[in-house]
Amino acid sequence: MLPCRRATASFALAACALVGGPAPARAQDIEPRAYSNAPVGVNFLIAGYAYTRGGLAFDPSLPVENVNLQTSNAVVAYATVLDLWGKSAKFDVIVPYTWLSGSAEFRGQPVQRVVDGFADSRFRLSVNLYGAPALTLKEFAGYTQDVIVGASLQVSVPWGQYDNTRAVNIGMNRWWFKPEIGVSKASGPWTLELTAAATFFTDNTNFFGGSTRAQDPI
Repeated sequence: MLPCRRATASFALAACALVGGPAPARAQDIEPRAYSNAPVGVNFLIAGYAYTRGGLAFDPSLPVENVNLQTSNAVVAYATVLDLWGKSAKFDVIVPYTWLSGSAEFRGQPVQRVVDGFADSRFRLSVNLYGAPALTLKEFAGYTQDVIVGASLQVSVPWGQYDNTRAVNIGMNRWWFKPEIGVSKASGPWTLELTAAATFFTDNTNFFGGSTRAQDPI
């Protein structure tokens, strides 16, 4: 439902989003068995940690070069299984916290940045529209998966640490919304999954220096 693998992917995404105006990155995080069934009322609590180090691609309009960043990332995630009009559903929350330090050259001068704080939190509601009815724990004991079709909406809330006088931040200072559809097919011990999603971004209205920075909308 919400495995540690997903929590680690969230850390990687948070590390890639540390800059107020980074160059566009094309990536999707993958959660195995995102569309599966579970008994109504089951709760999950996940904790994880990841460490990253290396460079980061900045917006070409910013005079920043030779970037070297190190981040330590902790995450707490919670998920619960719901009954929505007879369909199994899941609501989950991911809350990351990041410690960041690094160095770079800004207009040819060496600069350093050390900061810690919460990254942007994520909230998601997913519903299995076909093939996964809402079941009690007793009913679930007799359930066998065949084909499941589901949909979800994930929202990233810009609550993370952000300072518009700094080029490197933990939060992105913009919302994003990710609608997704998925299909899961079980065959013996194997499960084949297929998902399609698009992520829609709002503008950063308090970009480096206090200006509005239009980002790629999708």
